[in-house]
Amino acid sequence: MSDRLSPSIRRAAAEFDAKFAATDDPWRYRSSWYESRKRAITLAALPRSRYGRAFEPGCANGELSAALATRCERLLCVDFAPNAVAIAARRLAEFEHVEVQRMAVPQEWPGGSFDLIVVSEFAYYLKKSQCRRLARQACASLDANHGAIVCCHWRHGAHDCHLDADSVDEAFSQVARANALHLATHAKDADFLLSVWTTHAAGVAERERVDRATG
Repeated sequence: MSDRLSPSIRRAAAEFDAKFAATDDPWRYRSSWYESRKRAITLAALPRSRYGRAFEPGCANGELSAALATRCERLLCVDFAPNAVAIAARRLAEFEHVEVQRMAVPQEWPGGSFDLIVVSEFAYYLKKSQCRRLARQACASLDANHGAIVCCHWRHGAHDCHLDADSVDEAFSQVARANALHLATHAKDADFLLSVWTTHAAGVAERERVDRATG
């Protein structure tokens, strides 16, 4: 993580680091049925069965990352809290194709393009301008041929969140539309809001039909 980051980012990283110092699962990602169910729905919403290079900012302890790893050839997971990075690295050690780094997104951003970017339970901690910056960076880094951005957030808010799920979804929607992305999935659960934007307009069944015809 860069030494040039602002004091406010460093304070936030320290606060989250303390949560992971106290427990390796501060939001019960591992033990909660809600979280297990949400992961399954998120994975089911992915338009493709396999992805080449995926990116998950704000990976926390790596529970969603482990599920994503089964669908990706390569996966980059990042978090700005050192303890979260260490916990995620241990959780994902069995996956040789997964890399875990310390990075403060959106102030820092990895190079290259991705065909899958998953923003889950992360963007509502950002201020509105930062959230829009995150959305712009995600769109700019998306593979033009078959890329997808997944955005999934808890709808009930928390004291340390700057935004709610609807505000995050709207920010991503505006930027996605401006970049000619297509809304492939939109699910408003009682507890979470999930949207998937893609670089292609065709749905899963239509792409399968085309693949069979040209295969």
